[in-house]
Formats: sequence, C-alpha cells, structure tokens
Amino acid sequence: MKFRPCIDIHNGKVKQLVGGSLRDQGDMAEENFVSEKDAGYFAGLYRQDGLEGGHVIILNGKDSEYFQASKEQALCALYAYPGGLQIGGGINDQNAKEYLNAGASHVIVTSFVFHDGAVSYENLRKLVSAVGKERIVLDLSCRKKDGAYYIVTDRWQKFTNETVSISLLEKLSEYCDEFLVHGVDAEGKSSGMEEDLVRLLASYEGNPITYAGGIASIEQIGLFGKLCQNRLDYTIGSALDLFGGSLSYQEVCSL
Repeated sequence: MKFRPCIDIHNGKVKQLVGGSLRDQGDMAEENFVSEKDAGYFAGLYRQDGLEGGHVIILNGKDSEYFQASKEQALCALYAYPGGLQIGGGINDQNAKEYLNAGASHVIVTSFVFHDGAVSYENLRKLVSAVGKERIVLDLSCRKKDGAYYIVTDRWQKFTNETVSISLLEKLSEYCDEFLVHGVDAEGKSSGMEEDLVRLLASYEGNPITYAGGIASIEQIGLFGKLCQNRLDYTIGSALDLFGGSLSYQEVCSL
C-alpha cells in the first residue's frame, strides 16, 4: 500500500474539485481549490519526494475551449517528471503515444473503452496494439446506484451498464497493467472513503489498483489499510494542505 499523488487540471488550472459536480456544459464544477502554481511545480515536487505512479487528469472534454490550455498544463507536468506520472483525459488509440512520448509512464483510459454503456473490447484491442498493455491503466471510476457501483464515463457524468465486479476486473486485466478507481460520490468531499467499494476492490487479487475518493486524515489512511488489507494504493487530493486542506502532505509522504 502506498500513496499515489495527483494533479487534476480543469480550465487550464491545477484544481481540486467536487468530483460529482463536473459539467461539460459551461465547463462548470464546484471548486475546492485553484492553484496559482502550474502543473510542472507539483510534478517537480513529487519527483523530489520520490513519489511514483501519480496521475495527471485533464478534466475538460476535447470540445471545450479550455482543452488545449489544460493539455498544455498536463504536458508541462510530464516534462517535469519523465516516467513518474500517468495521464488520463480523452485518451484513445490515436493520441496515446503522444503522451507516452512526452514522458507519461502510462495512459489512463475510461470513455474510449466503453460504447453504448458496455465495454468495447474492439477499442481495448486497438489500444493494446497501439501502446502495449503494460502502458495502460483502466479507470473504472464509479457511482453507487441501486446498491451497485456502476462505472461512469465522460468526466463522471454518464452511467454505463457495467458494474465494478471481480469478474469484470479479471476480464479487463488482460488489457491493462493497473486499475484506477475513483469513488466519485466521495471525491473532493473529504468526508471519508467509499468503504464498501474499498472492500470490493481488495477482494480482487490481480493487477495493482489505486483507490481515490474521500480519504482525509491519517486515521482514515489507517482504516483504509485495514479495510483493504494493505492491498490497494491510494490517492488524496482536496484534503492535503498542498491543495488547501488540513492534512499534511509531508506527513502522508512519510508514512
């Protein structure tokens, strides 16, 4: 179990958002924090502190007027920490190599691998052919509905028909190196993790999984470790003092 850092980029700025509040229309979201520093600053900090496998996420859609500015910030982070960061946001088989060539260790993909609410194994095969499964992280971020965790796409706005399950993780593991799972309804709220989701993910014994969403204290990190039996990695955003929260980044790094 280890801490994975993050750099979320929205409208050309490094931000921390309430995950469930993202809307493509008007590029709107409820903001917890907007940094005056660029993405390269945070990437350099993570490099200095020896944190690997963090994720850079572009939170604007490709049709947004802010997409290019957000992409430039993402590339700034990759240049600052070659090989140390993963990147997601609008990744497909056509543009994945661009980000890998810019320094990303992996590309993080969600929407491209889903079509009409289901997994597109054709698109997965295209992605693997383009960059190799060892460079792919599948983002299975999800929201709870009717007692199950449904995978959501398009910046967490659109429900698919797929639920997070051991059988799905096992099928998808043939096409990726890792999984990233945001508990979207806990994301950015610093109100505690999705405990049922953590338990579910911990029962899978295949590819590495990073969980994100709601962890906000040293005590909660301890609880997370117990719930997942130290099998999962975790990320923290809004709760860190680095992003305006009260949890010490340096203390988390020292765990």
